[in-house]
Amino acid sequence: MTAATTLSDLIGIEHSKLGFFQELQQTVTKLQQSNRELEEQRREIAAIIDGITDVMMVLSEDLRILSVNNEFHKLFPEGNPIGRHCYELFRHSGIACPECPAFRSISTNTVCKETAVFRIGDCNHQFEMLASPLKSPGGEENRVLIFKRDVTMEKELQAKYYQAEKMATVGTLATGIAHEVNNPLMAISGYAEGIQRRLKKYAECMPEDVAREFVDYTETIIGECSRCQRIVRSLLHFGHPETSIFGVVSLNDIIRESLTILGYHLKKSRKISLKLELAEDLPFIFADEPRLKQVMLNLVTNAMDALDGMEGVITVRTRLEGETMVVMEVEDTGTGIAPAIMDRLFDPFFTTKSMGKGIGIGLATCYGIIKDHDGDIDIHSVEGEGACFKVTIPIQLEKETDAVSLSCACCR
Repeated sequence: MTAATTLSDLIGIEHSKLGFFQELQQTVTKLQQSNRELEEQRREIAAIIDGITDVMMVLSEDLRILSVNNEFHKLFPEGNPIGRHCYELFRHSGIACPECPAFRSISTNTVCKETAVFRIGDCNHQFEMLASPLKSPGGEENRVLIFKRDVTMEKELQAKYYQAEKMATVGTLATGIAHEVNNPLMAISGYAEGIQRRLKKYAECMPEDVAREFVDYTETIIGECSRCQRIVRSLLHFGHPETSIFGVVSLNDIIRESLTILGYHLKKSRKISLKLELAEDLPFIFADEPRLKQVMLNLVTNAMDALDGMEGVITVRTRLEGETMVVMEVEDTGTGIAPAIMDRLFDPFFTTKSMGKGIGIGLATCYGIIKDHDGDIDIHSVEGEGACFKVTIPIQLEKETDAVSLSCACCR
């Protein structure tokens, strides 16, 4: 038989229950306190992550997006990226990017860096990417942390700085050469004029045909000297403009003066023909003349490089588009532009030229100059059939903001 439960037994059971519930309550309190601390830490970490101005992603081994920060949502405000492959969003492609550092980071267990250009919306963005492996000790699937920093503006400013520095050097050289050339030109022209004056006195003593030849020769010398002096003035104005501010200018005159500077190179390339189709009565525009000359020189030089020893034609044309825009086109019959690089032509430091023939800042600088004029620059090209660069500038005789100097400090 079971022994009868005594009063002492009942008191012991109740005391044990009371101790158990007290321990349980203390454990719950500790867990709640720990949960609050973990939640505070989670919020603090989330705030730090969301405060990072770089795009941040955590990717799986097959490059599926596991988590992102707020900066990612600013770049891609529509849709939920979780579960999608990163190259679907950044490349609109079904395969991984060849320059992706995530694979190298996971396989080598090291931090990897890479730079790449992505087209987001209607613009190209240059990103510096940093991949850091997140190894799982329990044998679970490894992950990788990706930081993408938009350095487009930095690269553009760097390109402008290099271009300004280069133009300052070219301007200094052009100014020195122009002055050195100008002095003998003045002497040659002066002596030719002196010969003409003496011919008037002694023409009667010379055979008529000889006197006529001397007159023709001296007039040719003076005419060619005048032409060279105009080229020298153009070099002086381009290399060291007296004023680099917006003003009312003629686009056709800018084109003619720019081509005068390139005249020697065009004549030297005997296989290249230059064709001008400049619209008459083209309206004036409000522009920075030296910088538009720089655009013209870059575009024509690129067209000459595209022909690269081939027989071809460079056509420069202007026309009126609508009632508010003027258009300048530089078209060549060269090799054309591959579709794969079409979107990267205006990226700073992107170039298809061989080493020593350019560092890829010419077209990027042209793009910046035209944007400063509230204009646009576009490309139409068929590979193997040439390319056409179209520059559109609004017709306006004043700026909404005050005109300020846009030249670099060293050119003022």
